[in-house]
Amino acid sequence: MSDTDSSWRLRPVILALVGALAALLVQQLADHDYGVTIAPWRSSLAVAIGTAALAVGLALERVRVAWTLAFAALAGATAGLVHHWSGGGGGFWFGDWRYLSLAIALGIAVPLFQVARDEGKAVFPYAAVHGHAWTNALLWLAAWVFTGVVFLLGWLLSALFQLIGLRFLRDLLGEGWFAALLAGAALGGALGLLRERDRVVRLLQSVATAVLGVLAPVLAVGLVVFLLALPFTGLAVLWNTRAATATLLSAAAGALLLANAVIGDGPDDESRNPALRWAATALAACVLPISLLAAVATGLRLDQYGSTPERLWALVFVAISCAYGLAYLVALVRGRAAWAPLARQGNLRLAFGVAAVALVLATPLVSFNAIATNAQVARLKAGRVSPDRFDWAALQFDFGASGKAAVAALGRSPDSRIAARATEAGRSTNRYDVAEKTRLATAAEKLATRLTILPRSVPLPPALTQALAGYDTCERINANGCLLFYETGASEAFSLDQSCLTPRPGRRGNAEPAWLSCTVIRLVRNDGAVDAEARMTTSVGTSRIAKGAWRIEHLGDLGDTNDAAGVTQRAAVRSRRIEVRPVERRQVVIGGVPVGGVFD
Repeated sequence: MSDTDSSWRLRPVILALVGALAALLVQQLADHDYGVTIAPWRSSLAVAIGTAALAVGLALERVRVAWTLAFAALAGATAGLVHHWSGGGGGFWFGDWRYLSLAIALGIAVPLFQVARDEGKAVFPYAAVHGHAWTNALLWLAAWVFTGVVFLLGWLLSALFQLIGLRFLRDLLGEGWFAALLAGAALGGALGLLRERDRVVRLLQSVATAVLGVLAPVLAVGLVVFLLALPFTGLAVLWNTRAATATLLSAAAGALLLANAVIGDGPDDESRNPALRWAATALAACVLPISLLAAVATGLRLDQYGSTPERLWALVFVAISCAYGLAYLVALVRGRAAWAPLARQGNLRLAFGVAAVALVLATPLVSFNAIATNAQVARLKAGRVSPDRFDWAALQFDFGASGKAAVAALGRSPDSRIAARATEAGRSTNRYDVAEKTRLATAAEKLATRLTILPRSVPLPPALTQALAGYDTCERINANGCLLFYETGASEAFSLDQSCLTPRPGRRGNAEPAWLSCTVIRLVRNDGAVDAEARMTTSVGTSRIAKGAWRIEHLGDLGDTNDAAGVTQRAAVRSRRIEVRPVERRQVVIGGVPVGGVFD
């Protein structure tokens, strides 16, 4: 960058105006009442304007301004189309990995464009690309810090003005349009001001790389010890956690970042410290084995549980990590002590490849939702996973339109169990509702085979079975089921969990077994309208009891007793001598109103 470019005094003003106007347009397009969905064209246009303004803020220079404006328009149009293809709507992320892929593509494309624009042709000196990439990242972070300080100053001034009865600034800060104007102007102005102080930014870049370089030996020693320990610990311990792939990829990314901080953007920028140089070499050598371990972890998850969009995205990141690891290994083998120049060449080539792949994956050309949906449905139909253990919530709510269409199709399956589960999932309004309904249905089927009904075996109403299945003591804590006292047509039932029938061994050497957690509950059918007082507790919270549903009351525990009464009770349970009888109690009554508790 020339001195003339770096002293373009109008740039802060221009970028402040661009930022303010873009932020205001985005706010007006995205502003909506709570619960109202934004029209897709509005949200897509907002994304396009915001992305174009950001590209202008990062890339604008006095040289070849038309090139910058054309690039910004192309970047904005691409982002807007990706958002529109992803469904549009009121949010700008949706947890969709397409947006991260788009951000990666644009983050790589901007410094590549800056270098080509400065050179006036499609040549890409590594030092210039590396410098622009670091500068853009630092500018972006610093600009947001500046914006935060501007808002803190605004709130401070509004508080001061309120002390003398002036509330106009507080009212303005509470308006969405004014906050957008202020944020956009502050962000754009900060980018322009920092560009005017190019030496300061470059100093910050040098400090950042120097600090990161110092950390290289720490991570290098850790990764080497980790890899050397694997033959002794075995690989099995890596797969005991679901975070194996993410942890390994983070380690590989950290190794790449710190190694590049040491080798810099050219021979003159390389660290001369032997410890740092050896650390960078060790980090470069560790990238590939760490990435291969991540690949194995991802492959195991795919084989065991099938494809999901997240696992397919993980596979993409693993492939990219392996590509970098292979490039660095080739650089080490070919260059030996002089491996850094070859690694820089590999970085530049891979940057083009990663940007292209990320851009393609951000578009509908490749739909991981559709791929994962087909794979999961195939697993279900092939019997590799039972309908009870199938993740219906993920298919309905995490796989996009493809998943919803598959759930609707499976609702017409000739397999009654698949059709029932799919129908329940399709009727649900959130993923937690699906998970709870699936759990209760599965628990009810299992409980029916383990339930002992007294005084005689009779069919149970489905609502009663579901209530028992949702009760912790009956289903979750004691997997053996329950004893149930119920007669056909009754509006109440009484249950004892199976620990009452199968006691555990006694403690402290007692001859008699100790009865632990022998819980007695009463279930009452709600025969009226929705009972505002009656509530049922399940794993997803407390809900009101609808008409025909059963409410649960805890009556108490038999306890951990070894006296004569306890022996008699246990014998009675074993012989099924359980009954419900009226009991007369005494209590003080004044004027027909009971006072105090029962005393005998």
